[in-house]
Amino acid sequence: MTGEFSLIAGPCSAESREQVLLTADGLKNAGLTYFRAGIWKPRTRPGAFEGVGETGLPWLQEVKRKYGRKVCIEVPHPRHIDAALSAGIDMLWVGARTTANPFQVQDIAESLRGVELPVAVKNPTQPDLALWTGAVERLQRAGISDLLAVHRGFTVHGQKKYRNAPLWQIPIDFRNAHPDIPLLNDPSHITGNRHKVPDIAQMAVDLGFDGLMIEVHPDPDVAWTDAAQQLTPARFRELISMLEFRSTLNGRAHDDLAALRSEIDMIDASLVDLLSRRMSIARDIGVYKKEHAMTILQIERWKQILDQNVQLGMDNGLSPRFIEEVYKAIHQASISTQRSVLKDGAAE
Repeated sequence: MTGEFSLIAGPCSAESREQVLLTADGLKNAGLTYFRAGIWKPRTRPGAFEGVGETGLPWLQEVKRKYGRKVCIEVPHPRHIDAALSAGIDMLWVGARTTANPFQVQDIAESLRGVELPVAVKNPTQPDLALWTGAVERLQRAGISDLLAVHRGFTVHGQKKYRNAPLWQIPIDFRNAHPDIPLLNDPSHITGNRHKVPDIAQMAVDLGFDGLMIEVHPDPDVAWTDAAQQLTPARFRELISMLEFRSTLNGRAHDDLAALRSEIDMIDASLVDLLSRRMSIARDIGVYKKEHAMTILQIERWKQILDQNVQLGMDNGLSPRFIEEVYKAIHQASISTQRSVLKDGAAE
């Protein structure tokens, strides 16, 4: 799938033959790479609908026959793989809850050993790049070479804007580590809200993602799972038609862009130098605090630093949240530096 923009769409859950075929019919001219449907559904809490299971596999076979469309499903457990392969499923994906369990991923990898089939790996629910990378590597070691990664956001306590925070730097870091693995975005699970799906989808396109996985249902309001985040087929087609695809320049940057990037590189070098100097001073402060038996955290001083720099940032057109996040990270690093002084006896 490398070198093309992939579109994967279909219902969160396969609910009935009629629902699956109605969705597939609505998407028949939408340029899909794969039609998706959840057959087995790992749920957070017991008692929730966990999918129709193997009952739904013939429905997907019918989608293949009637619309000539490749189909894909999630395999939460190794025991699901044989049924999926027997049904002629064209691609499998490992879901977020499964990715978070290395033992389960290993079992799936072993069950797929010798199978030539594309496998997509969603990021784990927690913001842990190592878990995501580890899942991919386990599949690679089992001989699975046709791999994709799917960014579906992360569970972050207290975050309210999205169902799952996108934390874009994590998929960017994943891409840097695995440049040959196509990276798709799942705006449905990130947003949890169909009205926010277009913005996240466009952001993924702007960041150079290789495709989208979007949940589509003929009547989302009555969907058995994740009703709020599913689009109608018509709305999906409209979204795709409105996406703006921009050139990545393929490494041959225009002169003006090269000049701007050069300026950013110089600024970044200055930032690193300033941060290094700041940490050096923080270490000296740690020595002083050790000598005078002072606590590391001086809350009034910290409040002063934060308030004055938030205001300074606002005066320069920067958002308060951005400045707070930057200075909290700097403050945490300063605390760690001073803590090492107190522990290591650097004041001696």
